Amino acid sequence: MSDAASFPVPQEWDVEPDAAAVPSARRLVVEIARFWRVPLSDDALRDVELCTSEIVANAMEHTKARCRVTVRWTGERLRVEVSDSSLRLPDRDTAQDMITGGRGLLLVEGLSHSWGWYPAEAGKVVWFECAADQLVTGHARLAVLVHASQAHTASLAQSV
Repeated sequence: MSDAASFPVPQEWDVEPDAAAVPSARRLVVEIARFWRVPLSDDALRDVELCTSEIVANAMEHTKARCRVTVRWTGERLRVEVSDSSLRLPDRDTAQDMITGGRGLLLVEGLSHSWGWYPAEAGKVVWFECAADQLVTGHARLAVLVHASQAHTASLAQSV
């Protein structure tokens, strides 16, 4: 008998370039995590859902093409990856339109344990990870949401 840990096979699927596909993608990520019995609270799963929405929507907005979602469980962290065909690097500080969006990566950065990107064959992969013991709660969670809201408010004031 082996002492090696056994983890679920990563799940992957394509998401069509349609804003209506984002809710289905985020719900599927949460359904997979629940099926795998990933030890994340309902609050943490809501954050996973929000972060998934943000990076899937970003992929669609910047490519107008299909993207691929991959979900992995490492035994310690739930990892969600979104691959797209854009060579444009994700940058939370240079959102083009903070009035209608642009705060997504601020939320991903604040609500996930870690996030990043790496180059892929014909584009890039943006990922985030959530760990059960690293849940952002209470005042820290509120601070993340307030910071994103303030960034939005500041951009509205500058546009007037």
